[in-house]
Amino acid sequence: MKNILFALLFFTICIATAQAQEIKVSPSSVNAYSQGATSALLTYSNVKNKQPVESCWCSEVVTAAPDIGLKCNQATVYGCLPTRYNQGQLGSNSSYTDVMSIPPSVARRAYIDAAKGSTATFFYVRRFASTTGGADEYVPVTIRLSGNGAGVPFSITNVNLKFAIDKPVLLLKSDEKVPQIRAEITYTGTGRLKGRWEIVKPGEELPTQRDLLSEAALPIEERRTQRRYTELSRFNVYLPPTGRFTLQGPESWRLQNPVEGMYLVLLRIEATGNNEGDSNLAAIGAGAEVVQGGAVAGFSMPVLRYYVGSGGSISTVDKTTLTLISPASNALLQANKNAEFSWTEIEGAAFYKVELESVQGQSILRAIVLPGAGMYRAPSWLQENKGASALRWRVIALDQTGKPLSETIWRTLKIAR
Repeated sequence: MKNILFALLFFTICIATAQAQEIKVSPSSVNAYSQGATSALLTYSNVKNKQPVESCWCSEVVTAAPDIGLKCNQATVYGCLPTRYNQGQLGSNSSYTDVMSIPPSVARRAYIDAAKGSTATFFYVRRFASTTGGADEYVPVTIRLSGNGAGVPFSITNVNLKFAIDKPVLLLKSDEKVPQIRAEITYTGTGRLKGRWEIVKPGEELPTQRDLLSEAALPIEERRTQRRYTELSRFNVYLPPTGRFTLQGPESWRLQNPVEGMYLVLLRIEATGNNEGDSNLAAIGAGAEVVQGGAVAGFSMPVLRYYVGSGGSISTVDKTTLTLISPASNALLQANKNAEFSWTEIEGAAFYKVELESVQGQSILRAIVLPGAGMYRAPSWLQENKGASALRWRVIALDQTGKPLSETIWRTLKIAR
């Protein structure tokens, strides 16, 4: 009798909690690939006086009383969304756009539980903390395990950009052709892959991590604000539910390299319609349109870089030797452009120190650069104050403790008046 009364009480609490729910989510349920990663676009409405915080996956939800909604039973938590994958963004009309990126480890645990006799469903629960001292709110999304077929949201789970000749970083002469580029893409579901290839030329402002997100990962009002660069070519292909596809890059003749320096080739993936991954704003009171969520990715697209210099040759950059790339030796830099310094990176480096001084040894500039960029853009005062004085520069690779691993020779340059 006590068990029956407890069950009735729990049911009553859940009903009351559901009635008090203010924040709604679309879609409220999705399918997920049981043997790998899956990503899906989620849109929350009525996020007023609330701050989105952690989100977790679990096999069971319980009442969040005295808070609002249903939260994860802590004994059944599979894992929480890593910070590096959190692409959530507050939008207009008190909405919040979230990219739910289910790691393979979470899908695997849910699959193992289902194989042992549990239901083939689990939950993704996002907590919204009150900013006014009120109750927090928990919003669950139901996830159903499935194969990698048409019922799973069309999402990009991994992208690997490379040159066809398997040379990850190239140093070229200005008259040499850039090898064919390709993108090896892993995905879930099925749909049309649409987008464009773009190139960032030396001297142009570099893209931010948000510029490199797939369009479907952004709120609808932010999708036209990503920085655009010179378009090389477009693509529009249908991807069957096989999970892997190799996208060929732009033709080599489109990659013109008239200026020495670092070039970045970008893969820009545009949003497409997808019934399993679209957000219906009308259903949650956040608007009247459907937000396309096809080809969503929970990470920024990688970039492919290559360098053009007068002394270059088409070879893989040595990962064990720190080498200066540009400016070339005795180069004359333009006074109306920020000076850019680039080098080849080496394995094991935690930092790079850029040193610039006069030829007499007087220190002018010191800068620390994190690995991954392979370049440093000097502040404008360098050109404004130094005129045509002769300068020299070098780069030192440092480990985590600040101990030098490798250093380049000094290279001289001048800045035009």
